Amino acid sequence: MVHRLLADALVVAHLGFIVFVVAGGLLALRRPRAAWLHLPAVAWGIYAEATATICPLTPLENLWRQRAGQDGYAGGFVEHYLVPLIYPAGLTPRLQLALAALVLGINVLVYGIVAARRRRGRRHAVSAPGAAGPT
Repeated sequence: MVHRLLADALVVAHLGFIVFVVAGGLLALRRPRAAWLHLPAVAWGIYAEATATICPLTPLENLWRQRAGQDGYAGGFVEHYLVPLIYPAGLTPRLQLALAALVLGINVLVYGIVAARRRRGRRHAVSAPGAAGPT
């Protein structure tokens, strides 16, 4: 029972990580320091998709499922609804490359906005009345 709960919790964490990789840049729009956590996650996500690398969470999840006496993802809410999102049927290397490109494109766009806001903020601070300008 404990191993099944651990495996289910790991699937939820895995899904959370995937959501963070894809959409975590939006957090950086509000909190630029989040980029220090998000950019390495994006790099891993793109690498894993582009090279068909198995995430280290997957073998751990499978180990816990085996220890729980399970063969796969039969039964249960987590297995039925979340696993197909993380491990879709028909996932091909070409589709994985497209997903990696999508993640890269989304994050280039978001971080372009973050960089533009930062530049705009610096220009505004320099041109503000009372601000120390160039000498």
